[in-house]
Amino acid sequence: MDKLREEKIQKFEDFVDRRLKPDLVRAIAERDKVFEQQKVLYPLFMPFISDLRKNLENLEKNSITSLRSMVNLGSEVYAQADVPDTRHIFVDVGLGFHVELTWSEALNIIPAREERLARQIEEYTRLIAQIKAQIKMVSQGIRELLQIPEE
Repeated sequence: MDKLREEKIQKFEDFVDRRLKPDLVRAIAERDKVFEQQKVLYPLFMPFISDLRKNLENLEKNSITSLRSMVNLGSEVYAQADVPDTRHIFVDVGLGFHVELTWSEALNIIPAREERLARQIEEYTRLIAQIKAQIKMVSQGIRELLQIPEE
């Protein structure tokens, strides 16, 4: 094999190893983060939303204005908490910020969050597919340079 062809093959392999594969790993990790956010927002997907909706409706229907609950402090450490006024709840809106909302306001933001997370997952999935296609195309170029028949 001539030197020019070997150099081209090496450049293609370096491009795949140093650029495309790390980009692919990053894109998959970012998509996985969004999946995790989706799980936190909706454990086991949609049942959480219906549970939240049911809980808020039960609070309203039964005129419950205070309650005692267990709160996850992190790392699966729980503490008992007294909620003196259940008519307002705090909702995580991202970047560590929480907003105090009424029950109806909290229920109204759920569709927007669902849509945003679904859009992010779709964008990362498209990016992953593009990177995989680029890797496949470069691999095919290497095979052609090596004159290896397609599988």
